[in-house]
Amino acid sequence: MIAQSVVNKLTKKKATLSVAESITGGGLASAITEIPGSSKVFVGGVIAYADLVKVSELKVDAKTLKKFTAVSEEVAKEMATGALKKFKTDYAIATTGVAGPGKAYGRKAGTVWVAIASKKEVFAIALSLSGSRDLIRHATIESALASFERILKP
Repeated sequence: MIAQSVVNKLTKKKATLSVAESITGGGLASAITEIPGSSKVFVGGVIAYADLVKVSELKVDAKTLKKFTAVSEEVAKEMATGALKKFKTDYAIATTGVAGPGKAYGRKAGTVWVAIASKKEVFAIALSLSGSRDLIRHATIESALASFERILKP
């Protein structure tokens, strides 16, 4: 299980993690906290489903939201950076996108951004997923954890 590997690697590094979730609605935090011992590395998170919460809790710039929309690389990065600062963690993962059905922000279901921030850098990954709402949300969680796990050195 990928979440187990993430918790193990964070524990070994004595590093902490926080999350900022939109599309995954708490599912990413849930996947992490299902792992015994995760309390040593997982600090907390924000479910920022509404743009207002992205701005108030994660300090996403309202101008960024207006210019790029919530489903963008720029917002994903600001969400991750906001969680990193809010929770004072070593790493943060953010998820934003359209789970469907249908479109949002002019983007089709399955358009997803995952951002990972550390104190040194922040980067984002674009995903183009398909399937049901549940499948898209689950695939986002798995992709976010797998991407994060790859950047954690053994």
